[in-house]
Amino acid sequence: MIEVTEIRKSYGSITAVDGISFEIIKGETFGLLGPNGAGKTTTINMMVGLLRPDAGSIKINGFDDPTKSEVRLQLGNAPQSLAIYSELTAEENLNYFAKLYHLSGSKLKERVDWALDFAGLTERRGSRVKTFSGGMKRRLNMACALVHEPPVILFDEPTVGVDPQSRLMIFESIEKLKAEGRTIIYTTHYMEEAQRLCDRVAVIDHGKILALDTVEGLIEQHGGKSVIEAVFEKAPTDTADIPGNIDGNRLRIETDQPMEQLTRLIQSGYKFDKVQIDRADLEAVFLNLTGRRLRD
Repeated sequence: MIEVTEIRKSYGSITAVDGISFEIIKGETFGLLGPNGAGKTTTINMMVGLLRPDAGSIKINGFDDPTKSEVRLQLGNAPQSLAIYSELTAEENLNYFAKLYHLSGSKLKERVDWALDFAGLTERRGSRVKTFSGGMKRRLNMACALVHEPPVILFDEPTVGVDPQSRLMIFESIEKLKAEGRTIIYTTHYMEEAQRLCDRVAVIDHGKILALDTVEGLIEQHGGKSVIEAVFEKAPTDTADIPGNIDGNRLRIETDQPMEQLTRLIQSGYKFDKVQIDRADLEAVFLNLTGRRLRD
């Protein structure tokens, strides 16, 4: 459905996107995971036609120019910088954006009502946006991108600056869109968001894709071993058959099979006061790929 091939974008001597390629299939939620300044927003802006790549190509549903109106009608873009009007009400914002996509009459009303419900703003439809919280503005920003019912949706850091309740609402809303079969591109620097929402994730840094796979595949290939940390009920006297490092009654094991290791120890008669298993995650993937943490 979407093919991005060797796109590049520079600003003077600064290379923002450095020859990245990926494909997205219909109905997939595809994540771009990386720190601020990694090139995620520049990539999104090229995909929606706001920027032209210096090199490379972008195809969406067979069209190779995202600036064309027939392509833009298929896209819903919720940018990181809020694209809503603070002096207008929520309903006026939605009406404005819906009319840009040629909606009118009963269809216009139907879609605006749907978008208000999607954003949890039906009761505030007549309130000016300047009176909204950050989370409400972010949800309206998303609704404006969806009001014309696009098959492809681009969410660029949609949870930036929102409260926990709005963040949860955003997650649940995106999961509903996934269930409907929408194709979603989701950028974030929060690894737990990518891990929860995305079918596949491209890890991006300094304008390059470092790895691309399912979340499970990335963790398996680049996450490193899981760590078991346990406290014995009684410090063992014979440690020859116990893997890992033992310090008194404390045990630490790095392993690819934490549950199997723990089960073997229990079956051998060892008892524990406390057991903790830390599994590799996307934070570990990024650390292993770049040598630094995602938020450094």
